[in-house]
Amino acid sequence: MTEPNGPNPLLGQPPAPDAKPIRLQILAQYVRDLSFENVLAQKGVQGEVQPDVQVQVNLDAKKRPAENQYEVVMKFRITSKTKTSGETLFLIEVDYAGVFLIENATDAQLHPLLLIECPRLMFPFVRRIVSDLSRDGGFPPLNMEVIDFVSIYRQELQRRAAQGQPGSPQVS
Repeated sequence: MTEPNGPNPLLGQPPAPDAKPIRLQILAQYVRDLSFENVLAQKGVQGEVQPDVQVQVNLDAKKRPAENQYEVVMKFRITSKTKTSGETLFLIEVDYAGVFLIENATDAQLHPLLLIECPRLMFPFVRRIVSDLSRDGGFPPLNMEVIDFVSIYRQELQRRAAQGQPGSPQVS
């Protein structure tokens, strides 16, 4: 995948005329950790159940030893509780990672690429895993809403600014 030559507000100023296009390639994707806890089967819940699902997402990115390679990890914690009593029905925890090759990106472009574009590319696969896992656990398939990674990124920048931390932290 290459970045078009036009300006992109997420990635900074338009590239210089002699700049090479950004190259973004997925090298691998994998489930790093997975947990499904069916509390309903363990405890049992009386009556008709109307679920309330909460999804928490954390993102992390780090440089790998190989040149221009980065690992991005999306950590999901999905809790389904009954709307009436708040009893937990099931809990899913998924750490899903991807290894990416990113070339010709400036330092200012790298951080948004790792925490917006890479998760956006990986999300459909995590969504399918969660759907299959909830269905195989005896519940209706949970089809997560599309996540706005730009909004999450901006919220994190605002949080860092409010705490007096630098805007775009360096990738570890």
